[in-house]
Amino acid sequence: MRTLVHLSDLHFGRVDATLLEPLIALVARIKPDLVVVSGDLTQRARSVEFAAARRFLDALPSPQIVVPGNHDVPLHNVVDRMLRPLAKFKRYITSELAPIYIDDEIAVLGLNTARSMVFKNGRINKEQIATVHAQFCRLEDKVTKIIVTHHPFDLPEAHGQYDLVGRAKLAMETFARCGADLLLAGHFHASHSGSTAARYQIIGHSALVVQAGTATSTRGRGETNSFNVLHIDHPSIVVERYRWQRGSGEFAVGGAERFETVAGEWVRSIGTVQAVK
Repeated sequence: MRTLVHLSDLHFGRVDATLLEPLIALVARIKPDLVVVSGDLTQRARSVEFAAARRFLDALPSPQIVVPGNHDVPLHNVVDRMLRPLAKFKRYITSELAPIYIDDEIAVLGLNTARSMVFKNGRINKEQIATVHAQFCRLEDKVTKIIVTHHPFDLPEAHGQYDLVGRAKLAMETFARCGADLLLAGHFHASHSGSTAARYQIIGHSALVVQAGTATSTRGRGETNSFNVLHIDHPSIVVERYRWQRGSGEFAVGGAERFETVAGEWVRSIGTVQAVK
C-alpha cells in the first residue's frame, strides 16, 4: 500500500499562518510515501511568496511532486507573463515541469496546465499527452497510474465544459489507452471525488477524479481549509478528507470514501468507510 498526501492551492501571500505548523506536523505524522501539490503555490507569483512556499515545502517529507497553477504565472508584469511565465516557479520550486515518481506500486506524473494567454483557465498540449503515453503505456496494469494537474479534467455536473482543462477530451483518450487510474487536481478550492464515466463515456475505462480544497489560503470560497490523504492498494483507493477544526486548532479526518476498479472502471464502494490507521 502507498500513502499520498494531496495538497493544493496554498496561495502564499494570502495564507492563514495559524494552519502552517499544525499542517506540517500532521503530514510528518502521516508519513506519506509521496507528497503531491497540485498548483497555486502563490497568490501573485512574487519572489517573496515563492520563497515562503519553498520554506513550507522544505518542511514537508520527500519525495514530492509539485506542479504550477495559474496564480504561479505573473499577472501584472506583462513582460514576465509573456516571456518568462514560470521563471520564478523554476527558480524557487522546481525546474521540472513534468515531474515523475515511479515505484513498483504507483506511477505519478505531474503536468503543467498553467498558460500565459488563458489567465484563469488551463490547457494541456499534444506534447504533454505524448509524455503520458510514453510514461504510462509501458507500465503493467498492477501499477496505479496517477496524473497531477492544477486544472481539473472532470468536475460535478454543475460545472460546465468551460471549467475543464483545455483539450481534456483529447487527453482522456490517451489516458484510457494507457490505463490512467487517478486524476488529482485543485483550482476551485472545492473538495470532490468522482468518476469520469458520465462525462467521457469511454467503453471499458473510467478514471477516479479527486479534487482538493485549499490547504492554507484565506480564500476558502465557502469551504473550510482541507487536504486529502489517499491510501492506494490496487485495486482499491481510500480517499480521506482532512478538514481544519478552528476550535481545536488542528486538521482532523472529516470523511472517507473507498473506490475500487472493476473491469477498468473506478466505482465508489457502498457502505461506511473507516479512516485508515
